Amino acid sequence: MTWIVQAILSFLAATGFGIIFNAPRRMLFYCGFVGMTGWLIYSLFNGISGDPMQASFLGAFMVALVAHIFAKRFRTPMIIFSVAGIIPLVPGGMAYNAMRHIVEKDYLTAISFASGAFMVSGAIAMGLVFAEVIIQLVFRSGIGRKRVKKI
Repeated sequence: MTWIVQAILSFLAATGFGIIFNAPRRMLFYCGFVGMTGWLIYSLFNGISGDPMQASFLGAFMVALVAHIFAKRFRTPMIIFSVAGIIPLVPGGMAYNAMRHIVEKDYLTAISFASGAFMVSGAIAMGLVFAEVIIQLVFRSGIGRKRVKKI
């Protein structure tokens, strides 16, 4: 049951940020789908491995892959899907806790939260970049294109 609730909430969060970032109306459903996919992959792998950095990397990787697929299918920029779709993965809670502990002058705990947020953010960036590189390699090699017979 919690998977269904997480799927719905991550879909709504990504769709809401699609609205905030002025994504075209007809693409809002797909923005939500990209965010939901990334969050479910993150949640699955975080439950298996217990490592939020690895799970964030895989979630961001999936967001970028699905965003590329939708961008090709709908002939729109990939950024429409990836920006809205990556929002559920952003470690806002960790960053908030780091700032809260700094204000409370609990610097050791703040450093722990801040370094965690920094590493998760780096994992998200790496997931997006790795997916971009793999997609570019696939399209350059011709695997991603339809072959047209020349007469």
